[in-house]
Amino acid sequence: MTELLEKAVATARNLPPEMQDDIARIMLSYAGDDERVIELSPEEEGDLIEAQKEMVRGEFATDDEVRTVLTKYRL
Repeated sequence: MTELLEKAVATARNLPPEMQDDIARIMLSYAGDDERVIELSPEEEGDLIEAQKEMVRGEFATDDEVRTVLTKYRL
């Protein structure tokens, strides 16, 4: 193991368990493990499926709608 990876693992040990699991999933995915990186709740999965259907239908926010959201959150 490289020194940098050892430092990253040592740092991760001090994080909350949920964050450690997130890091582990990302590392496993990057290393070729097919495990899903993000686990979605049934509601989140339904929202994602609906968003994908909207994309297929070409339903996107207008420039004005995007500008409104960016202005609201000062992004």
